[in-house]
Amino acid sequence: MTTLLLADHDNKALTDASRKALTAAKELGAPVHVLVAGSGARAVADEAAKLEGVEKVLLADASAYEHGLAEPLAALIVSLAGSYDAIVAASTSTGKNVLPRVAALLDVMQISDIIKVVSADTFERPIYAGNAIQTVQSTDSKKVITVRTAAFSAAKEGGSASVEEAGAAEDPALSSFKSDELSASERPELGAAKIIVSGGRALGSAEKFKEVVEPLADKLGAAVGASRAAVDAGYAPNDYQVGQTGKIVAPELYIALGISGAIQHLAGMKDSKVIVAINKDEDAPIFQVADYGLVADIFQAVPELASELEKAGK
Repeated sequence: MTTLLLADHDNKALTDASRKALTAAKELGAPVHVLVAGSGARAVADEAAKLEGVEKVLLADASAYEHGLAEPLAALIVSLAGSYDAIVAASTSTGKNVLPRVAALLDVMQISDIIKVVSADTFERPIYAGNAIQTVQSTDSKKVITVRTAAFSAAKEGGSASVEEAGAAEDPALSSFKSDELSASERPELGAAKIIVSGGRALGSAEKFKEVVEPLADKLGAAVGASRAAVDAGYAPNDYQVGQTGKIVAPELYIALGISGAIQHLAGMKDSKVIVAINKDEDAPIFQVADYGLVADIFQAVPELASELEKAGK
């Protein structure tokens, strides 16, 4: 028996989240097949076939799968499920939308947001905003799993899997695509960025957020993030939010400016490789997880940092 990984993509390229979910899927100890369901997505299938650890790629190319609607994708996965012990997806909007329906149709439990594979039937996942780790063991014949990708490294290239056509399943026609409203930015996408500069409520206004956070991010080629408090105050748009109710990130470098470090925010960024915090409150919880902390006024320290970066050629 094998593992089926649902690829997350935009019909043009595989997301970094899928590469990380592949790492988790391989740790189940069985061969991994990747399902690429989309429209005009042959390039995605070819990209997936080059990843190390992929035995086969199934390409389901049909208009019903173009926009990742849960109902047709779930019907497709269920039609293929008989050959698989486990069905895995990244905890992205697609994975969170599709796999609960798959689990319901298969009448099994879903194991959500795993951060560690203990064995083929036992997994660890965070609860209580990451303050406790729960060990879950499933006796279901088929495991339906979403992966918190911040906990896994991305799979490397080095494979040469075959790509096979998978026939489309019958579309339940329970939903239809209306439109996309996508934010455009020249900065890296927050969930996949290697460097993130985030601002908190201490910035005081949307104008100060732009004046302090964004120039530093641009010098570093970084994505811009924000705490929930900053988003709720209107300093930054909702898609900047990092935390339990925002995006879960794990960049190589996370710079927190004026962020106190509430539990909900820490749950979204504490797996970052290096955390740098600047806050004038020396007792701020953010310093408990920071690798480097500076107790200083952000309105003075950040411009000085930007100036030094400029001298260094950034």
